[in-house]
Amino acid sequence: MKLSRRSVLATGAGAATLAAGAGCLSEPDGGPQSEGGYAAFFALWDWAQHVGGDALEIENPIRTGEMGHGWEPPADLRRDIVSSNVFIYLDTAEFSWAQNVAADIEADGSDVTLIDAMDGLESSLIPAQSENGNREPDTDAEYDPSDITIAEFDVYNRRTDAEVAYWHGDHWHGNLPEIPVDDYATVDGVFTDDEGRVLPLGEDEPFRIDARVTEGAADDVVEIESQGDHIVFHGLDTGRTRVIFELVADGEVIWDTSADNMTADVVEELTVDDDSVPEFYDPHVWVDPVIAQQMVETIADGLAEMDPENASLYEDNAADYIDRLEAVDDQFESLSDEATREIAVLAGHDSFQYLETRYGFEIHTPATISPDAEITTGDLADTIDLIDEQGIETILYDPFDATDGDVPREVDHLLENSQATDAEAISPAEGTTDEWNEQDWGWIEQMEDLNLPALRQALEAE
Repeated sequence: MKLSRRSVLATGAGAATLAAGAGCLSEPDGGPQSEGGYAAFFALWDWAQHVGGDALEIENPIRTGEMGHGWEPPADLRRDIVSSNVFIYLDTAEFSWAQNVAADIEADGSDVTLIDAMDGLESSLIPAQSENGNREPDTDAEYDPSDITIAEFDVYNRRTDAEVAYWHGDHWHGNLPEIPVDDYATVDGVFTDDEGRVLPLGEDEPFRIDARVTEGAADDVVEIESQGDHIVFHGLDTGRTRVIFELVADGEVIWDTSADNMTADVVEELTVDDDSVPEFYDPHVWVDPVIAQQMVETIADGLAEMDPENASLYEDNAADYIDRLEAVDDQFESLSDEATREIAVLAGHDSFQYLETRYGFEIHTPATISPDAEITTGDLADTIDLIDEQGIETILYDPFDATDGDVPREVDHLLENSQATDAEAISPAEGTTDEWNEQDWGWIEQMEDLNLPALRQALEAE
């Protein structure tokens, strides 16, 4: 994908990898060494299974009932992926574990074909709005560094003044700007504590921002210089490394991002992107049945280059599956035409912007795109007001937010305090459940048998 500087199906070294992978699939002595690979989460796995058919077995390492976002892989997963033929993933920090595995494979020169299913989607990406409305530091407050709890950490590209990444909970969203070799990139950090105060940073302020290369990562790619209130990354040599940001007070690190490393890329020269391509975007591209068609084609093309002997099979399987995706698109178009409401309420994080943009309805959520975003009482109060103002009767919810078969507590709160009377599940198609597995549900079944009926009820298109 252009935004992350990786072309996984390229010439040169990439072609050698593909040739090696194809050889593994076509051993002449009667037995392939490894006839499959891995996909980073449910949607990619389901699509790859349909495209690969009987020729290729793809595994989904995410357990039933879990989603890949913010997931921590077991220690032996990287070894298993490296011993397979192909790894299908999204090159975005929202799936940082998969991004890191792919980066390691590239650096090691392993004979594993990497397929970034987001490749070529730049013009389709929807910008994610910055949640940091006030960047002015609170210089009048009295701070006790030992009592500071960081609620938000935002990173801005000083060159463009655009937010490029933010930290939530224990992991990153977004990416650092590219760092040109023999040049530099500068970022500002904005720390907000649990009292909503933006911490003052600088040489003469109570706090300063710093950063360091992660232990064991390449230390000859970038030089890091802290200026107190911002960080300068000097590009030493083309390549990739990982960094940790730190908040420092009185010479001591009081908080850092060591729970999840951020990737820093040093490039020969900066990529000139189209102005319409956002640096910070909503990653939930897989929910859109039209974008999904392009992603399935990308998977099929990657598998065909890896395994040319089965190229026509992958092409045919992809074409058949794309026909089914087009049928899902038609059903969403009909839903949009027949809906008597323009807005629905989802008691969860915002996973469906791509559906909203394509089909012209709105799904209000009390939380942002991050599944770890906390929903405050104020957010719920605003949602209750909207429900009553709009006369909304059905509240949507993410079944992965539910526990023990019950609806999420936010749904109960909304039902008890508003005029809404019903709740329906709607899936972001990022995972699966035991019940859905028993029914042999894939991505299409989640859309046709769960999401479309739920949206029809919520938007009163029945």
